[in-house]
Amino acid sequence: MSDPIAVPLLDLKPQYLALKPELDAAVADVIASQYFILGPTVEKFETACAEYCNTAHAIGVSSGTDALIVAMMAMGIGEGDEVITSPYTFFGTVGSIVRLGATPVFVDIEPGTFNIDVAKIEAVITNKTRAIAPVHLFGQMADMRAINRIAREHDLLVIEDAAQAIGAKQHGHPACSFGHMGCLSFFPTKNLGGFGDGGMVVCDDAEYADIIRQLRNHGMEPKYFHSRIGGNFRLDALQAAVLDVKLKHLNSWHEQRRENAALYHQLSEKAGISRSVDLLDSGDLQNGIILPTEKDGNYHIYNQFVIYSDQRDALIDHLRANNVGCEIYYPLALHEQECFRLLGYKQGDFPNSERAAAMSLALPIFPDLAPEQITRVVEVIADFFAK
Repeated sequence: MSDPIAVPLLDLKPQYLALKPELDAAVADVIASQYFILGPTVEKFETACAEYCNTAHAIGVSSGTDALIVAMMAMGIGEGDEVITSPYTFFGTVGSIVRLGATPVFVDIEPGTFNIDVAKIEAVITNKTRAIAPVHLFGQMADMRAINRIAREHDLLVIEDAAQAIGAKQHGHPACSFGHMGCLSFFPTKNLGGFGDGGMVVCDDAEYADIIRQLRNHGMEPKYFHSRIGGNFRLDALQAAVLDVKLKHLNSWHEQRRENAALYHQLSEKAGISRSVDLLDSGDLQNGIILPTEKDGNYHIYNQFVIYSDQRDALIDHLRANNVGCEIYYPLALHEQECFRLLGYKQGDFPNSERAAAMSLALPIFPDLAPEQITRVVEVIADFFAK
């Protein structure tokens, strides 16, 4: 009898091996040029990224978090300003706001999409509100038409946190093409991942783009003359070379992820373990899981494939015991984190976010996942509930 199939949460090696000649040649070209900081390799990737995101400008920076920081710096967001965002996201979204002296104002999420509930945004707008920073979590866009309408009515800036969503679309328009600025991350685990940290700010406004180019290089323009106080937020040429090669393959990887998601749905329905998101309010998922939903008009790229389970921790133990990788994104909503307690929020303020933190679990979804591996994941989950 053959051994059970092992399923890692993520395996980047097949992707690298498939592109190894292209990637190695691109890296070798940078090494041969000895031009490692900014320069033509970065500019080439920036041009390609702007075209991909359907924006006029793209400015390479050192990480997704730094993209958020430098975007808000360019907008002049700081002390006394409020920025509306979600409490259920990666730390960098909110940490960036706080680092600039501004105050994050939280709005709960929709349980089905994990994204900010736009129906609750206007209730928290004050005369201190400067911006809305929607997060396109796990690869699906927040409702940008509604967010832009609110922003226009209240004269607010919009910063799209698309760290997990490059290539996601809404009504045919790509992430980062809706707001005043969009911020991307190229952390290795992202759909478009580098060989280390990297990020990008994209926008249509030439003035914002020029300011960000200055800010990422210590506010310097021309050399050794500083009209602004910036930082070292530059994208390395080695990362740009790697990302430029990978960008050409990104759409096919998105499609593979979407096919994997569809297979999860198909097999889970067949196994009888798929449950409706409406059951979340009952607190009883009836020995099953809630799979991610895709809103009409959205093109979900599944940076993560995140389910709900009311028996999550026991399910994790069962999956790992059967060599199936899984991960919790994120174990605490940000208003529950110790460092943000001074914001004055308390447990119960954002029930959907708190429930997501307590019940959600990411399953393997990477492009090179084989159908038999997805079958194995569903079999292991079905076996858990059968017992």
